[in-house]
Amino acid sequence: MGPGTEPNREPVSADQVTALRRFNRYFTRRIGVLDDHYLGQNRPLGEARLLFEIGGTGASLRELRARLGLDAGYLSRMVRALEAQGLVRVSVHPGDSRLRVADLTAAGQAEVKEQNRLANGLAEGLLGGLAAPRRAELTAALDTAHRLLRLAAITVETVDGASPDARACLAAYAADIDERFPEGFDPGTLVRPHEVSGDAGAFLVAYEEDRPVGCGALRRLAPHAGEIRHVWVHPAARRLGLGRRILDGLEQRATEREFSVVRLDTHAALSEARAMYRACGYTEIPRYDDNVYAAYWFEKRLPGAGA
Repeated sequence: MGPGTEPNREPVSADQVTALRRFNRYFTRRIGVLDDHYLGQNRPLGEARLLFEIGGTGASLRELRARLGLDAGYLSRMVRALEAQGLVRVSVHPGDSRLRVADLTAAGQAEVKEQNRLANGLAEGLLGGLAAPRRAELTAALDTAHRLLRLAAITVETVDGASPDARACLAAYAADIDERFPEGFDPGTLVRPHEVSGDAGAFLVAYEEDRPVGCGALRRLAPHAGEIRHVWVHPAARRLGLGRRILDGLEQRATEREFSVVRLDTHAALSEARAMYRACGYTEIPRYDDNVYAAYWFEKRLPGAGA
């Protein structure tokens, strides 16, 4: 396993692959994705989606590439085509001359408004074929599918504790809990890069579409004991199960370092964190450190780790 990869999981079954592909084929045909005139407009889905993503506030081409997962050349060709049709204008970002920004013209805004009207009508037509209880069942299933697909697409990678992404995540973590702790939070108590790098520990960053959306740290407490620190998920990525996934990754890194136990502490205000730790097999123990922000202490024995 490479230093930046997640631990191996159980293989995906052929039945699971078939089920996902069957749904993709049905849904893309049902909503007209295969038609060159998506929603009856005079353009394919790719251009229609690009107009939607640019939206009323505009977006840099770099952001659009990351958001849509498009090749730079393909995106440039689509933008030029829409620009030639008078739907999009491209300018230099006022704060960064290296960035080009796409905005909708008045004609582009009118087309997106019509696109939204047609798309809403299509969705209403699909849902209208079901009775209210079945409709609620379908929308709940779609919410679950969206959540799980987002979680599946997120990668959790080991990074250097001094890397810009690691420090940015820790800064966001500190700002987040500073608002939640009645006494505030001193960022000077965050882990140091050397504590969470190499044999001493590990620092994990979760990425969604190349953007850091979570983190967690592991550091050595004793020859065969580790401590988990600063498990954090960006507000936009919460309720996906990402916190558990980061925690699982940290436990895997602890096992690789032959830690037989991992410990952690948490603040009294973080009730959801305590619930997650208990659900993940952590048991409450007496105080083991002098962390002024801690009110609860937990540990978990790791199967298959060092003695």
